[in-house]
Amino acid sequence: MTVESTAERGTPRRATATAAQKTATKKAGAKKAGAKRTTAQKSAAKKTTAKKTTAKKTAAKKTTAKKAAQKTSAARTAPATATARGAAAADRPAMVQLLTPEGERVEHPDYTLDIGADELRGLYRDMVLTRRFDAEATSLQRQGELGLWPSLLGQEAAQIGSGRALHPGDYVFPTYREHGVAWCRGVDPTLLLGMFRGVNHGGWDPNSNNFHLYTIVIGSQTLHAAGYAMGVAKDGGDSAVIAYFGDGASSQGDVAEAFTFSAVYNAPIVFFCQNNQWAISEPTERQTRVPLYQRAAGFGFPGVRVDGNDVLAVLAVTRAAVERARSGQGPMLVEAFTYRMGAHTTSDDPTRYRPDDELAQWEAKDPILRLRRHLDAAGAADEAFYAAVEEESDALGRRVRETIRTMPDPDSMAIFEHVYADGHALVDEERAQYAAYLASFEQEEN
Repeated sequence: MTVESTAERGTPRRATATAAQKTATKKAGAKKAGAKRTTAQKSAAKKTTAKKTTAKKTAAKKTTAKKAAQKTSAARTAPATATARGAAAADRPAMVQLLTPEGERVEHPDYTLDIGADELRGLYRDMVLTRRFDAEATSLQRQGELGLWPSLLGQEAAQIGSGRALHPGDYVFPTYREHGVAWCRGVDPTLLLGMFRGVNHGGWDPNSNNFHLYTIVIGSQTLHAAGYAMGVAKDGGDSAVIAYFGDGASSQGDVAEAFTFSAVYNAPIVFFCQNNQWAISEPTERQTRVPLYQRAAGFGFPGVRVDGNDVLAVLAVTRAAVERARSGQGPMLVEAFTYRMGAHTTSDDPTRYRPDDELAQWEAKDPILRLRRHLDAAGAADEAFYAAVEEESDALGRRVRETIRTMPDPDSMAIFEHVYADGHALVDEERAQYAAYLASFEQEEN
């Protein structure tokens, strides 16, 4: 055996072995470290992926919940959408109609009407004269003769049909727009102008025609009517009461209270709502989620919707409703579905909130034109009749203009009369002061 010297080997055998071992150890350690790092990286990747997946699921849940909340909020706060209105329309029974817009007579299973040619012509005459009076009043306001005027243009059938359905002993509580009902009750139309000219507080005796004074406060007349009807019932009377109000007034608490009292006391009253689609500038769908006539069911009495531009249907439905009240069956709500073709009052500009195409659609359903088509088709009227009505209409217009322009101013001292039954010292003092104040103007002129 050859023995190598240490010098010849350079590095001792033991040192060389140790280095190799160290190198191997390092390599093994590196592999293990690499394996650990790979495992750690995979684990971290899995955790990151899991976190991302969980985050995505959480975000998706939050988004779904947010959308659901938005839908719920929209459903609670937004006006009825087209879908909601469509669903409501599907559940809504057809309104009562006896005369189509084309003037064709149709039948209804629950409301029939046996009417002759004379009565048909009378209804036409009433509507034409009422419209003419209303047009004259509107013109007079524009000329400065009236402070304000609420037009009924487009609602003639609702008013004449219901007004002609009443008996003389029935009592009417109007709003401020029932000029056609006043006509049916025999109130001289010129008397309606005094309040709007500012010369009186009404102009007629309510007990003379069983037609109460106009009510400017929205909805309050329904409470007056309910109380009066309760009195009729307690007195054992056989008359009915009818209270007129608009779709806007149906949102008033007074109307709900009147419904409640009338239902509980079984009052002989008909609530007649002229739904003309607009409460000043607010459309009906922003006032109610259900058709107005359906509100009656919640108070325990029936409601019905009638075509308010069909004078025959309004006449038939109102006759049935007041007869029901007279016979002790309690209140009923009639919703006359019509349209206000003019402004809310002469201080209103409907072009700012109402689309022109909507107005055009309702003009095609004009109540007067509808009845005239029926009269022509049935041969119930001729040109001589229409000419006579037109002549009478012109005469009414002249009388209204002459009357309003010659209407005397009220006595300035009248405000102190009828304050106290037996007089009062303070009122006497105020009267003397006011008289001296008025006299001072006469002294200045002299």
